[in-house]
Amino acid sequence: MPLRNIPLVDLRAQHDLIRDDLETAISEVIDQSAFIRSKPIKQFEETISRMLGIKNCISCGNGTDALHITLKGLGLKPGDEVITTSHSWISTSEAITNTGGKVVFCDTNPDTFTIDPKYIEDLITPNTVGIIPVHLYGHPADMHTINKIASKHSLWVVEDCAQAILAQYKGEYVGTLSNASIFSFYPGKNLGAMGDAGCILTNDTNLAEWCSLYSNHGGKGKHLFEGINSRLDGLQASILNVKISHLSKWTRQRVELADYYNSHLSDIPDIQTPTIGKECNHVYHLYTIKTKFRDQLRDYLKNNNIASSINYPIALPFLPAYKRLNHSPSDFPNTYENQKVILSLPLYPELELEDINRVISTITNFVDLNSK
Repeated sequence: MPLRNIPLVDLRAQHDLIRDDLETAISEVIDQSAFIRSKPIKQFEETISRMLGIKNCISCGNGTDALHITLKGLGLKPGDEVITTSHSWISTSEAITNTGGKVVFCDTNPDTFTIDPKYIEDLITPNTVGIIPVHLYGHPADMHTINKIASKHSLWVVEDCAQAILAQYKGEYVGTLSNASIFSFYPGKNLGAMGDAGCILTNDTNLAEWCSLYSNHGGKGKHLFEGINSRLDGLQASILNVKISHLSKWTRQRVELADYYNSHLSDIPDIQTPTIGKECNHVYHLYTIKTKFRDQLRDYLKNNNIASSINYPIALPFLPAYKRLNHSPSDFPNTYENQKVILSLPLYPELELEDINRVISTITNFVDLNSK
């Protein structure tokens, strides 16, 4: 009898646990025709602001739009340079370019995968206006050092928190440590909608007001300027309102599962478990190990009906989209090496102990076979 498939993430398992509440919330939106600029949206914005302790939440269509809107609101213009990590999803960098700026990639910490501040100052030029750190996989970037550099050079900082809701740095939530921050609620995120959704957080009321107007065609009725159409809809907001009440519990479960992985994998040769930076709390959007046998291990897991993922197999500077920048591996040695050894294992709050033990035993068997 074939082994049961263990997926990387199981959204069905999550939704089955709260299906009645989800269906009730969706039905209320349908009954009230509360689809655009409605009560569920305001409720969600207020809940996020209160939960993270920040003044303003501006919901929008998705996390990529959130970053584009924020950069426009900060006045990014052609010729401006923005420093960001070389290890992320392309949304981070494409938002810079599509807003008119020039993306400048920075190498990463070899262990936490986040932007390494020790390389940032060498990249600053008279055209540099800001820094976008990414709290990758759910691990916070070194915001203290980044903010110190930004203050020294009069730069703004925008946190990309798409994978890191409720992660903490020095006891404070990511998303509250900069001029503004953005979040994605793509379905697979720790807090996921059933479609695209995103938001902007900021304590800057003027920036918040501008972003709110810009995301809604430049204003309602009296259009003060040309904007775009990027609004969170009532159905997605109602779904997020149900899920956010479970987020703290789900986050604890993720951390507990990650700790379990760590305790059983950390002593296995050639398997490096996630590194946690000083005074950082990881929320494990992804549980990503490093191994020189990455591709062989991935095949072995697949053959045993266990899913895994490479996030991301080609680092941003080496994508065809950025061929124009003429980067070489020596420009980003840490990122270049990591792209060859990273592997994300199944992790989601509903992952059963039987399944996680099977993942661990399969990896153990693989290492034993390859060490002979």
